[in-house]
Amino acid sequence: MESSNNLYGFCRDGKVYIKSYLNFPEREIGFVRTTEEEALQYFVKRFELAKTKVDQLVQQIDEVQNKGSFLTKVLQMKTYLAEFDGLGDFLPLFDQLNKLESYLSDLIKVNQEKNLEIKRALIEDAKAILAEDEVVESTDRFLEVKAKWLKTGPVDREFQDKLSNEFQEIVDSFFLRRRAFFEEKNRIIDEKINTLQSYVDSVHQMRKSGDFDGTIEKVKEMQKEWKTILGLPPKKQSQLWKAFKKANDMYFDSYNRSKGIVVKPKIDPRVQEMQDMTRELEEKFKNQEDMVKTAELAKANLMKWKDLSAKVKMVDRGLSERFRNVCDKIFEMNYLLRVISYRHANLSEKPRLEQLKIMINQMDYMSKKERSELEVFIAEVESDGTIADKPIQSKINTQKRKISIKEMLLTGFKAELDAILNS
Repeated sequence: MESSNNLYGFCRDGKVYIKSYLNFPEREIGFVRTTEEEALQYFVKRFELAKTKVDQLVQQIDEVQNKGSFLTKVLQMKTYLAEFDGLGDFLPLFDQLNKLESYLSDLIKVNQEKNLEIKRALIEDAKAILAEDEVVESTDRFLEVKAKWLKTGPVDREFQDKLSNEFQEIVDSFFLRRRAFFEEKNRIIDEKINTLQSYVDSVHQMRKSGDFDGTIEKVKEMQKEWKTILGLPPKKQSQLWKAFKKANDMYFDSYNRSKGIVVKPKIDPRVQEMQDMTRELEEKFKNQEDMVKTAELAKANLMKWKDLSAKVKMVDRGLSERFRNVCDKIFEMNYLLRVISYRHANLSEKPRLEQLKIMINQMDYMSKKERSELEVFIAEVESDGTIADKPIQSKINTQKRKISIKEMLLTGFKAELDAILNS
């Protein structure tokens, strides 16, 4: 029997019910724990939770840009309210949600119409690109169209499948053409590789045959044909060219030997000049009395070397090291003689034995002093954590080389002194 009630619910037989509203029948929502009044009041307060959730949803929709994505949440909220255990006026809440549903549905419809227009245009763009001959050049533009398609939102279900299938067919056709293009390109490249490799093998076979009179014109013809075969990957082209050049060098070496021809090796005039510069400085270094002029020449040659090496394809590493060593030795020797001249202005007039003793003492002092200073510097930069910096490493390496050259000269002085003493 019904004993207590309010505007939205009532208690009966120890249970709490919500009254029917809209098309929802009355429904049991809880139990009477203490008194009926307290039970009703509990569910009246609980209704505030439903109001809060609706208010939060409305605020979220108001703040976001992609409002259409919230339609599902609105529908879920309506289901939530229909099953909510609370007592209050649900009608305004449903009215609010119904208006939101209508607004979002209209918004989605407008967006879907825009999306339909965009996707139809993208299909036409994709068809136009598909019809082009240059599939590689058009790939970036096709991928751009595909990216736009993926970013474009859904359309009405009536058109969704048809449009998606049509676009996917174009995508499949494009990439099928692209794959076929590269398969054909790779086939052509393989043919070219086989042709060039056959040239390499043929030159070797002709050399081994010993029939140089009957094969030399064929070799020269292959050299001409080789230049017309292009379009290989650079690395493979380089590998084959090196193999072909080696085969030709071996062939013509054998040809020249069979004919008694002596071939003088060709040398780049710029490389020849670099060799001459190095030999000249090495010779002038032996003349201690002209070290000032030699140092000036070394400075000028350094600038000239830099200019020449930029124009030469590859400079021999041994030659570069020889040039660098002789320049460093000249500069260190010139510095040593300048320091000694402050105390021994007439050094060149002294016997060679005395010159060597003076130079050994001074060079030994300078090399030890610089090594000690370098060790202190390294300790400092290790301590402050800057030792790995490029400028610091460059400074350390430069100083190490200077010390190394000083010690090299010192060793030479001592060897010369020993030779004099033991003669």
